[in-house]
Amino acid sequence: MSTGAVEVAVVGAGPAGLCVAAELARLGVDAAILERRSAPEPGTRAIGLHPPALAALEPSGAAERILAEAARIPRGIARSGGRTIGEVRFDRLGGRFPFVAAVPQAVTEAAVSAGAPDPLLGAEVLEISERPGSVILHIRVGPTELELRARAVVVAAGASGRDLVRPRLGGRTRSYVDRYLMTDLAEAPEQPGDTAIITLHADGVLESFPLPGGGRRLVAWDGGRAGPPRTSDSRGHRGERLRLAVAERAGDAGLAARVESATAFGIRRSLLERMRAGRVFAIGDAAHEVSPIGGQGMNLGLLDAATLAPLLARWLLRREGDPEPERELERWERRRRASARTAARLAGLNTALGRARSTRAHAALSAAIGVAASGPPARLAARAYAMGFDRDAQRG
Repeated sequence: MSTGAVEVAVVGAGPAGLCVAAELARLGVDAAILERRSAPEPGTRAIGLHPPALAALEPSGAAERILAEAARIPRGIARSGGRTIGEVRFDRLGGRFPFVAAVPQAVTEAAVSAGAPDPLLGAEVLEISERPGSVILHIRVGPTELELRARAVVVAAGASGRDLVRPRLGGRTRSYVDRYLMTDLAEAPEQPGDTAIITLHADGVLESFPLPGGGRRLVAWDGGRAGPPRTSDSRGHRGERLRLAVAERAGDAGLAARVESATAFGIRRSLLERMRAGRVFAIGDAAHEVSPIGGQGMNLGLLDAATLAPLLARWLLRREGDPEPERELERWERRRRASARTAARLAGLNTALGRARSTRAHAALSAAIGVAASGPPARLAARAYAMGFDRDAQRG
C-alpha cells in the first residue's frame, strides 16, 4: 500500500472543492484534490452566481473570469394568466454586483480552479480516520489502495461525501416527491435576454432563465411522482411533456417548438448537524443540500470554500496557546450553518409555490403575490433571491 502526505486533502472536484483548493494554494497551503469520477460530468447543471458569491470570488480574479462569459440578470418577473403579477429588481439593491450571473457550471469550475492542483481522478475515498495531529485517508485508485496523511481534510463531494462524514457530523436527508423537467436552448430570441421569468400555473411552475449567447434554460414542475424516472421515460417523451408545459403554461408556441428533449430531476434536502469535527470539514452539498429551485446550492458551497480557506490556513499556522484561530473556525461554522438553513427555507418555499393546485387556489396565490409585489415586500424578495441574507454577504 502506497502512502503520501499533504497539508490539506480536498475530497471532491466540484465547484466548492476546486475553489477551496485554489484559495488554499493562493495562501501557500499544500493541498491535494481527490475526485471519485474518472472524467468531468457533461451538462451545465448549476448556472446562477449570486452577488455574495461573486463578491467572495473577486479577490482571486475568479469573478472577473466568470463575468467575461456570463449573462447578467438584473431582474425577474412572475407571470400568471398571461400577465405580469410581480417583479424583483436586483439592480436596485446596490452593491458591486447588482445582478445574478448565469453561466455554465464548467465555466465556473474553470474560473475558481485557477492555481489549484490538478485533481487525482478516479480516486475513491473509502474511509477517513483521525489520528493525533493528522488524518489518514484510505483511498482506492483502480486496483491500487493508497493511504494519504493530511493535517486537515475538506470534504466537498456532494452526497457521496456526506455518507463519508455523517458518522462524525450527523444530520438527515429528506427526498421530495416533486419532479422537474429541464432543457437548455441554444437560442431563444423571443425571450428577454436580461430577465428571468417565473410563470405560475395551476398545473405547476414554469421557469425561464437567460443563458449566455441568447440561450435559455427552461424548468417545469412535472408532478409529484416519487422515486426515479420510469425506464420508458425517454428524453423524447420528457421533451414532449416539456413542450406541452411551455405551450400551455406560458402560452408560447414558438418557445415550445424549440424544445427538442429534456432531462428529469428530483430534489432533496440535507443539513448536517455540524460542518466540522476536529480536523475534518464538510462544505457544499456534502454539508447542506437544498432544492435547486432558487439556484442557491452552488453559491452556498462557494461561500463555504472562500470563507473557510483563510481561516483554515491561519489555523494550520497557529502558534501554540493561541485560541483565536479555533474561535474563528467556530464562528465560521455557525455562520455557514445559519446561511444554509436560510437557503433551505427559501428553497422549500419556492418548491411549495411551484406545485400544481386547484384553479381557485392558484387564483388566490396569484392575487397574493400581486399584492405583495406592489409594496415593500418586493425589495425584501429581491434581497432574499439574491442571497442578501447569507451571513457572509458583503454589504454596500
